[in-house]
Amino acid sequence: MSNIVAIVGRPNVGKSTFFNRLAGGRDAIVDPTSGVTRDRHYGKSDWNGIEFSVIDTGGYVDNSGDLFEGEIKKQVLLAIDEADVILFMVDIKEGVTGMDEDLCVLLRRSKKPVFIVANKVDNYKLLDDIHEFYRLGFDKLYGISAMSGSGTGDLLDEIVKFLPDQTKVNEVNEENEEIQLPKIAIVGRPNAGKSSLVNLLLGAERTIVTPKPGTTRDAIHSHYKYFDLEFQLIDTAGIRKKSKVEEDIEFYSVMRAIRSIESSDVCMLMVDAERGFEAQDLNIFSLIEKNHKGVVILVNKWDLVEKETNTHKHFEEDIKQKLAPFTDVPIIFTSVLTKQRVFKAVEAAVEVFKNRSRKISTSELNDFLLPLISSMPPPAWKGKFVRIKFSTQLPGRYPSFALFCNLPQYIREPYKRFLENKLRERFNFNGVPIEIYFRQK
Repeated sequence: MSNIVAIVGRPNVGKSTFFNRLAGGRDAIVDPTSGVTRDRHYGKSDWNGIEFSVIDTGGYVDNSGDLFEGEIKKQVLLAIDEADVILFMVDIKEGVTGMDEDLCVLLRRSKKPVFIVANKVDNYKLLDDIHEFYRLGFDKLYGISAMSGSGTGDLLDEIVKFLPDQTKVNEVNEENEEIQLPKIAIVGRPNAGKSSLVNLLLGAERTIVTPKPGTTRDAIHSHYKYFDLEFQLIDTAGIRKKSKVEEDIEFYSVMRAIRSIESSDVCMLMVDAERGFEAQDLNIFSLIEKNHKGVVILVNKWDLVEKETNTHKHFEEDIKQKLAPFTDVPIIFTSVLTKQRVFKAVEAAVEVFKNRSRKISTSELNDFLLPLISSMPPPAWKGKFVRIKFSTQLPGRYPSFALFCNLPQYIREPYKRFLENKLRERFNFNGVPIEIYFRQK
């Protein structure tokens, strides 16, 4: 049984600051601008050994004229529905507002334990103002400062009493400790269809989708189970050129998307078929490759492209020409709208994860490479001959190999690429960047 605590409230009362305090990180973006958080955002926390999930939600507003208002409301309602305990956050400096009262109506209907959390109690004098919030009709009322952390201990002591699963972390058998799940990040330029893909795969509106580029701001993590393999699915903010990033908030979103690439195992790079594979797509691909992550390219919105004979073949050739020399990458033409080849894309990502985790025994590697090198040795350099005597796979999270020889400095890039291509032919490393190092024997 999982314990879930949702933080709800109107914009800019400090929900994301408190979320970051509970989750012990900076997963949610915090900015003085109201309305920064839009999607439900999940984190893990524990208090006195009892674990629970925390959900941060977008600020609840009514009749604001904001494009995202209806979608944010929907996400808040879903969070209330999922939660075991609801933290209704208000601003002690502003007192009770009309929007607070509107949200109270929804919370009463939920029949769930609701704690009013009066935030921004930065000094003891403000504590006298807390009693005003009793008129909202809830008896559990706590004053805290999300920024400094004061008052949160008493609040958490009370919250954990209402959680359904009272099993403490240290009571769980070590053998059943949570296994680190593989992470698959969906990345790409804004408006390529990343959030739509996440929602389709999860069968729920996990993230907000609008025609406006830059809707997703945080990196949204979701637990997914498919083909007997569990993994975390990560929807990220669209990555644009630096010159196009105008808002400070979007800058942080893009940084978070880049961090998601760095912490993932496989990236599904979504390309807009109508726009083609542009320079920014190549920049994102290079970032994935430099970080040694597995990659699958999804050419989305394929249903909107006018097709002739071999259109997809020419499109694929154009992409591979731009990716060279690393062209051993699955390219799948999808349409999230019509569900065309979407599950094939997930299947490919799962396969790439397995390829990235592949371990080759030293004997098998040498049985393959040494006869090959003997028949096709490295070219002589300035009259000196390079002799490779031994090879082994290095320990690590991505495939890398060390080849021991007498003169590693004389091996040129074309020969290194030749060996990489042969390794790819013999062992399946489709979608995975591999590294070959030449070392003095």
